[in-house]
Amino acid sequence: MAKKIKSPTLSASVVKRSVSQTRKDIADWNNAKAAATRAERPRFALLQDIYDSIADDALLASQVNNRMQRTIAADFGLVDRGGKPDPKATALLMEAAPMHDIITAVLESVFYGYSVLELGTENGIRKAFALPRRNIDPANGVFYPDAFGNAAIAYRQTSEYGRWLLEFAAGGLGVFNKAVPHVLFKRFAQSCWSELCEIYGIPPRYIKTNTTDAAMLDRAENMLRDMGAAAAFVIDTNEEFQFAQGVSTNGDVYANLIRLCNNENSLLISGAIVGQDTENGNYSKEESAVRMLEQLVNADRRRVEAAMNTAVLPALAAIGWMPETRCAFRFSAADDTDRLWQITKELLPYKEVDNKWIADKFGVPVEDKDFGQALEARADFFV
Repeated sequence: MAKKIKSPTLSASVVKRSVSQTRKDIADWNNAKAAATRAERPRFALLQDIYDSIADDALLASQVNNRMQRTIAADFGLVDRGGKPDPKATALLMEAAPMHDIITAVLESVFYGYSVLELGTENGIRKAFALPRRNIDPANGVFYPDAFGNAAIAYRQTSEYGRWLLEFAAGGLGVFNKAVPHVLFKRFAQSCWSELCEIYGIPPRYIKTNTTDAAMLDRAENMLRDMGAAAAFVIDTNEEFQFAQGVSTNGDVYANLIRLCNNENSLLISGAIVGQDTENGNYSKEESAVRMLEQLVNADRRRVEAAMNTAVLPALAAIGWMPETRCAFRFSAADDTDRLWQITKELLPYKEVDNKWIADKFGVPVEDKDFGQALEARADFFV
């Protein structure tokens, strides 16, 4: 059996490099895709840098977090072959590895295309170290300590793969590849709209002067530059100051483009426009949108369950972090409490419902009524 204590090796060998913060455009995206999909020695650094950049978009981050947190916050456990929960095995699993980091890596592989974790210990604490995606070639199973260097490690051929190294791949370039153009166009529209606001608020100004006289021309330029937003100024009698015709639009074209980009990304991540269209929204539309999101969340949970049962649990047993088990990882089924309460109320006149079950399920402490005291009170009332 492998040692239970092991320091990370691949994650410790990563060469840190500065990432360009210049504004990305469609040409950068096309170049990054070409580098990631070429037949020989594909590199994913440029594409993953663009993914990290668009992940800062407020709406995209909100949609992704809304979808992921529904799975991360869900209850889970190990069940035996009969489907009965095993609390002891579940407790061992929670102690064995950082489950939050592992589940997050599986979910992020849907958006980024892949995730690679290295299990190890740091200061005696078991951790899951995420290898930088920009340093990985998932097509050939190669890890580059320097994202733009030539030194490479075929991590799938090492003895640590499947034990200390865990890989989760969703296939393709990930969902973020489809979101890139919408975020880039949205940023372009926001930039143009901000410039329009500046022009719309302060109309262009110009001075008529003698352009053949260098001194007068320099003075006019300095005057316009120093004037700023001042409401009063002094000019020569030979000069004329006027305001140019300002723009007649309020930016509807940019607002429509931003709205389109937001809606496209919402459809991509959540399967519907959830909680955005306040002008045309209604309860039934939001309800159907949430149901569509729940279908994607259920698919995410099935993906996590498959990864845990086929890769994570065998790896934890192989490295000695937890004993081998025949149990399977499962998310707990979420109860529709509204529907369940309605059924419970309809059963109460005809069946006995356990008080403890009601308190545990709905959080309402209940006790049986003393009908004898109630009848005595009614009898005293008519005396």
